[in-house]
Amino acid sequence: MKKKLSAPVPKVTSTESAVPGKVNPKVPVVGIGASAGGLEAIEMFLKHVPVASGMAFVIVQHLDPARKGFMVELLQRVTPMPVVQVVDNTRIEADHVYVIPPNKDMSLLKGLLNLIDPVKPHGLRLPIDFFFRSLAEDLQQYSIGVILSGMGSDGTLGLRAIKEKGGGVFVQDPSSAKYDSMPRSAIDAGLADVVSTPEALPERIVAYVKFQPSPAKPAEPLEQKHLSGLEKVLLILRAHTRQDFSLYKKSTVYRRIERRMGVHQIENIASYIRLLQDNPHETELLFRELLIGVTSFFRDPESWDTLRSMAIPALLNSRPGGKTVRAWVAGCSTGEEAYSLAIVFKEALELLNPPGTWRLQIFATDLDKDAIERARQALYPPNIAADVSPERLHRYFIQEEQGWRISRDIREMVVFAPQNVIMDPPFTRIDILVCRNLMIYWEQELQNKLLPLFHYSLNPGGLLFLGSAETVGPYSTMFEPIFGKLRIFRKVEHGGSFDAFEFPSSYGSAVTGVQEKEELPQGSRRQVSNMKALADQLILQNFAPSAVLTNDKGDIIYISGRTGKYLEPAAGKANWNIFAMAREGLRYELDLLFGMSSAHQEPVTRKGVTIGSDGERVMVNLTVQRVEQPEALKDLVLVVFSMAEKPVLETRSDIGSANGPVDETGVARIDSLERELKQSRQEIQSVREDMQASQEELNSANEELQSANEELQSTNEELTTSKEELQSLNEELQTVNHELQSKVNELSHANNDMKNLLNSTDIATLFLDESLNIRRFTTRTASIIKLIASDTGRPITDIVTELAYPSLADDAREVLQTLVFREKQVPATDGRWFNVKIMPYRTQENRIDGLVITFTDISLAKRLEMRLRVDEERYVSAFAIAGAIVDTVDRDLRYTWFCDPQQLMIPQTAMGRRDDELGLRPYATELMQMKRSALDSGNEVCKELSIRVSDGKLLSYHVTSKPLRSPSGEPSGVLTVALPLMS
Repeated sequence: MKKKLSAPVPKVTSTESAVPGKVNPKVPVVGIGASAGGLEAIEMFLKHVPVASGMAFVIVQHLDPARKGFMVELLQRVTPMPVVQVVDNTRIEADHVYVIPPNKDMSLLKGLLNLIDPVKPHGLRLPIDFFFRSLAEDLQQYSIGVILSGMGSDGTLGLRAIKEKGGGVFVQDPSSAKYDSMPRSAIDAGLADVVSTPEALPERIVAYVKFQPSPAKPAEPLEQKHLSGLEKVLLILRAHTRQDFSLYKKSTVYRRIERRMGVHQIENIASYIRLLQDNPHETELLFRELLIGVTSFFRDPESWDTLRSMAIPALLNSRPGGKTVRAWVAGCSTGEEAYSLAIVFKEALELLNPPGTWRLQIFATDLDKDAIERARQALYPPNIAADVSPERLHRYFIQEEQGWRISRDIREMVVFAPQNVIMDPPFTRIDILVCRNLMIYWEQELQNKLLPLFHYSLNPGGLLFLGSAETVGPYSTMFEPIFGKLRIFRKVEHGGSFDAFEFPSSYGSAVTGVQEKEELPQGSRRQVSNMKALADQLILQNFAPSAVLTNDKGDIIYISGRTGKYLEPAAGKANWNIFAMAREGLRYELDLLFGMSSAHQEPVTRKGVTIGSDGERVMVNLTVQRVEQPEALKDLVLVVFSMAEKPVLETRSDIGSANGPVDETGVARIDSLERELKQSRQEIQSVREDMQASQEELNSANEELQSANEELQSTNEELTTSKEELQSLNEELQTVNHELQSKVNELSHANNDMKNLLNSTDIATLFLDESLNIRRFTTRTASIIKLIASDTGRPITDIVTELAYPSLADDAREVLQTLVFREKQVPATDGRWFNVKIMPYRTQENRIDGLVITFTDISLAKRLEMRLRVDEERYVSAFAIAGAIVDTVDRDLRYTWFCDPQQLMIPQTAMGRRDDELGLRPYATELMQMKRSALDSGNEVCKELSIRVSDGKLLSYHVTSKPLRSPSGEPSGVLTVALPLMS
């Protein structure tokens, strides 16, 4: 069946590429998903891909949709393979690397890469999941998915699809990833076949592909040697897991085995069998592989919408309000379908008018205990947003750091439990039964057992919800489709006969009727089976002897036929023990035969036992046999009752007629002997009961001793475990101590760094606690406030300072109360000036834990400020003496500075305003025109201007406007000087 590849798979020829729609099955396609930190991992991966590997690599990465990508150029430097950016309808060729373009989703269909405009906004897209799902659908078991470094969980759902189809999953080791969220999500979901570094993954993939069967070779029936090996693998699995996969579809099981063989680079199944025998862990991995735990929320949305809007409302209308609706989700995996059912039920109630009052109880079961545990946690990765609408996420989920958690009201509707749907008893009185995409993995024989089981479990009119690829097959008389091809069925009350129905107990075929099943078609087979069952029932009721099946203590397990003549319930508390229910005269014989049967393999019979039944005395035959076959009934006891041929004589006259005349003395003698015999039997029975009681007491004492011994052994084991735990705890304490020591060193380094940083800034800094006690200070602070190292912990009010700032403590308390920083310029006694800034001290938890006070030396700035003031006063005095009027305006012609002591041209309120905003002045318009002209032309503008002052006198000025320029040379304003003209 396998095709051993001794050379690399050839590349696709130009002829193959040119034919539209033709798929080259020889090219394995490797989908690679990456996100943050993924470029480095992709480069390492491609560097180690062998030359002429025969594979194609499709890279899907999270890219900025608004920026041109340079991925092609970057990757081309590290690999000799051609690296191309995908365009729509790109045909895949071997030994090529394909890169997704920005702002596109990509899918694979018949060997062509198609680009799709994304529907969801940036930040909610899952391009890796989208491509991996299409890869799984197109290549089935030949799909290969690789997850490298990245944040989030994109890719996990896509890997589930690949895993479901039997493809290979390869994941970067999280310890080697720059961002390990994506690899860890895939590993935690149990999807990874191989976990390794990016440079080692290509070699593992090449080996995996080499040992995979060729997709170009048509599927063939399994050869006899493969079937033999398959049976041995299934036996190993059954011994290890106690689960029987013999009635799973053999092609599916063998394909999963081949996948595991490819992972381990094993060519024949005999070698893999040896691996399973030597490595129990591999057996467990294969078991997990066969469970095929793949599911998602609202799979086949159309079916779920129909269930919500039509099927469930119709079901509820046939049920009384206020009742509990029971549902069973068989094969629930990690719980997505169970929670989907709870959500659509809740939504269906809201559609009813008026809203319903029914309650839903869901029993969700699966064979995989790990999957059940994950379902109980009700926590799912962020990328479920691809399957769940934003409205449902908002209503029924709670967003957490790790993903989405099911809300409490939905979680409380579901009870999860491990169950083997074939081997374990079913749930009963069910209204909705969901079993989707489970039966497709089973042989028809197993399906034929499951569907009658579902019919038995459902209430009349109950709903059966199957997967899109499943059907009820020959059981269409038990279930009627109510929504066509959507696989939603309703139970038909009398749609089939259950005479041959069996509760599940094993996977083995029935011993009887094998020939009829092999020779007759399905319809005739069911008729023969039903006729046979009816005939058997008729014979048992009318001709077969009465019998009971008990355990070795006499407790009745099963009753066949009418046993009222021989057994009757004892008075008082119900007791189903055959010795308590035996009629008069039967108990002694039963007890005797029970004891004899344990020492004989053959049945033990006692004929002509006289018993009292309803006031009469009858003679019966009694047979007791220990059961050895079948295995399910082994060690039980079968008791058979039958009537004897001759009845016991009822009167003494009967005795006389049978044996000749009997006088009164003889009759009295017979009565006396009967009484003595009866008394003797009672005494013997009493002795036997005493012996049985003593035996039970001894057994009880023995069991107590065994229990005490087990408790002592358990105590010893607990002490051993406690010792190991103490040793482990000691090791943990040593580890914690080492970590604490490391943290202390780190804190010491951080403290030194902080101290040097604060000192290097040359800014005096003082740290106070909430009580204004000194916590820490820099060296520079000591030159302003008289501080020494021992002052730590003292109130700031007790310390002598050079600052003329008596309200320092009051301002500090105000900042603590208002949490608003305070800044003030304060002089020192030696002539220096400081800018004092008081701020709240905030911790990382945003808690106020004191104050930070900084003292910045602004002495030089203050001296320059004073010098500028002196110079300004000189200029103003000079302008006043000369009678000049000077002003500056910005680009909007608003005054930024002016000097007009007598306010002849410019009023005192002119700052920040324009000339046309200062009242009706006849010269305002001319002034603004001059300034605008100077600003626009960049040249000086001169003009003579006459102004009439308040006393009516007319003054003439020579006015000059000159543009002011910024350091860059651009005009930033205008300087205007008005000089008086001599009259």
